[in-house]
Amino acid sequence: MARMAASTGGVEEDASDGDWEYRPLHLPADVSRMTAAVRLAIQAEFGGWELSRVRLYPGGVRKVWLRRRRSKHMLPELSI
Repeated sequence: MARMAASTGGVEEDASDGDWEYRPLHLPADVSRMTAAVRLAIQAEFGGWELSRVRLYPGGVRKVWLRRRRSKHMLPELSI
């Protein structure tokens, strides 16, 4: 699994649950809302992901869970 630079957040290992697969992302406090929104929009547009859950922690760190339907042929990943 590719990891991103600490300044833009990190990708954890993907998980799956029946018909859905999930991708958790950590967004550090120094990532603006606009930057986070653009990044999530890119994941949605090119990776087929949709927002499942967002959790805001003290200090401004966000954990975001993305999900997409599992398919027989996987969508290509973005190189980051």
